[in-house]
Amino acid sequence: MPKIKVKRASTTIDMTAMCDVSFLLLTFFILTATARQPEPMQVDTPASTVQIPVPDKNIATITIGGGGRVFFGVTGPNIRKRMLERISEKYSVGFSPEEKERFSLMESFGVPVGNLKQIIAMGGSERNKQGLQPGIPTDSVGNNPSQLHEWIMAARYATKEIENQEMRVAIKGDAKEQYPAVKKVIDILQGQKVNKFSLITNLRNED
Repeated sequence: MPKIKVKRASTTIDMTAMCDVSFLLLTFFILTATARQPEPMQVDTPASTVQIPVPDKNIATITIGGGGRVFFGVTGPNIRKRMLERISEKYSVGFSPEEKERFSLMESFGVPVGNLKQIIAMGGSERNKQGLQPGIPTDSVGNNPSQLHEWIMAARYATKEIENQEMRVAIKGDAKEQYPAVKKVIDILQGQKVNKFSLITNLRNED
């Protein structure tokens, strides 16, 4: 009796469709991803096991490092622009519409108000050179509050006006920074009755 040959099916899989889908997904993620902006002052934050993420809206970040230098940044271009307008009125320093627009794209800065125009006029790579910005003054002058105090107050008012929400505050301090520099910033916050704020740390695995 003759043997019946069973027709073998091909084990080859056509991967053309899978490759097309992979490249489409890769292109989508590349085009929609937000590039991380360079920071004008790099800090090495202390390690912690806390995994609570920092919100990406209605929050101001105060960066402390480099021997007590303080940088300030707030989320949202409209809030930044309104904050600059309030500072302009406070210190009688005029800013053109173009300068306000350029400032609204700056995620953080660290210069006295008198030097702010120079920093705004620079390009991103030049502005973010390490050591270029000396930091925002944190000391009061006579009966006048410090410039950091005024920036925080202006940002809080701007957030309330535009988003109708209270602005949250996060402190990002270098692990090697001396405590008095951090305490000075905390005292400025508490002077505005801001007693609740976040501390930004690096993730550390539990022992």
